[in-house]
Amino acid sequence: MPQLVRGEWVKDDIAASEIRDGAFQREPTRFRTWITSDGRLDAEGRPTLPAEAGRYHLYVSYLCPWASRTLIFRALKGLEDLIGVSVAEPVIGEDGWVYATEQDGGEGVGRFRHHYRLYTASDPNYTGKVSVPVLWDMRESRIVNNESADIIRMLNSAFDRLTGNTLDLYPEHLRAEIDYWNDLVYATVNNGVYRCGFAKSQARYDEAFDALFATLDRLEERLTVSRYLAGEWLTEADWRLFVTLVRFDTAYHGAFKCNLRRIDDYPQLSNYLRELYQWPSIRQTVNLEHIKVGYYTNPAINPTLIIPKGPALDLDSHHDRDRLPGKSIWRRA
Repeated sequence: MPQLVRGEWVKDDIAASEIRDGAFQREPTRFRTWITSDGRLDAEGRPTLPAEAGRYHLYVSYLCPWASRTLIFRALKGLEDLIGVSVAEPVIGEDGWVYATEQDGGEGVGRFRHHYRLYTASDPNYTGKVSVPVLWDMRESRIVNNESADIIRMLNSAFDRLTGNTLDLYPEHLRAEIDYWNDLVYATVNNGVYRCGFAKSQARYDEAFDALFATLDRLEERLTVSRYLAGEWLTEADWRLFVTLVRFDTAYHGAFKCNLRRIDDYPQLSNYLRELYQWPSIRQTVNLEHIKVGYYTNPAINPTLIIPKGPALDLDSHHDRDRLPGKSIWRRA
């Protein structure tokens, strides 16, 4: 895949840094600055940035599940007027992520369409993958953070003082349970589908495939008796799972060869998916056409570039999750 090498965009295919011994291993993110309510030093003495209206901007793609996490938290926390958003085109070509119209990155960047400009503005000698999401500082013209797990935690709490929104998707009394499900889902489902799709050996594909469907079976059992992963409360863990479930039948089942079963074949998971999709403000963060086009125009997984016409999905149909007790959301006192 093309990437930056010492600050220069290299369009030629480069040996994949995320493939080792035939297995897909995700490259770690590099920009990890934190935003807090007041911008004070954190508990470990590291500097943070203060939460301010209009200062930060999200660069995302509807294709990318990691970016979708940030769109979901931006919507649930009512941050649309505080944090702007730009959505890249769904097809990733030789120029990487590209925006249909020119974006304004602030004084240090100016107008641009190529996403990698954000990376070179932040580190002129950057070498590596250029990914979404990016949380961008318009004032300092640099990447604040490109790790979605960090970004959603910041959005969950850092801006509450400005919005008065006390919805807490990572409440302290449920953190051990949330972390448990996050760890399992990330390794075998969120990243598991990529380990299937980009495996370079049969053994590595089989290993990822078996782990993926073992976890989906386990989630089906869990959701038979529990409305949400952490019990009666809708939390971060549910939304981290949702972004993979909502892409599964459209993309991963076919393009990534995750084809033992569809999510629609799981009674609990499919009803759970519909409940989350129908949650207020969530459907606007999902673009199934972008998802389909983006995955099936990747020549590494679909050399013909033929985009399938199906599947026919109905995420707006009735779900039965109301049969289970659920208090839905936790708010801070």
